[in-house]
Amino acid sequence: MTTPTMTDPSKLLLKVEEAAALLGIGRTLLYELMREGQIRSVQVGRLRRLRRADLETYAAQL
Repeated sequence: MTTPTMTDPSKLLLKVEEAAALLGIGRTLLYELMREGQIRSVQVGRLRRLRRADLETYAAQL
C-alpha cells in the first residue's frame, strides 16, 4: 500500500488525500477549493477523484 505522498506519476485520477498531499495542502482546504470551483473534480460512481492535469493547471495559475 502506498502513502498519499508516494503517488504513481502515471496515475491519472487521484484520491482527495493524494491530491492534497501533492499540492501540499490539507484535505479540508482541497474540498473547499473544489466546492468553490477553483479545482475541478470528477465523480466516479460514488467516489470523488481529481485529475492530475487539473491540479497542475490550478498550481500554474497561482
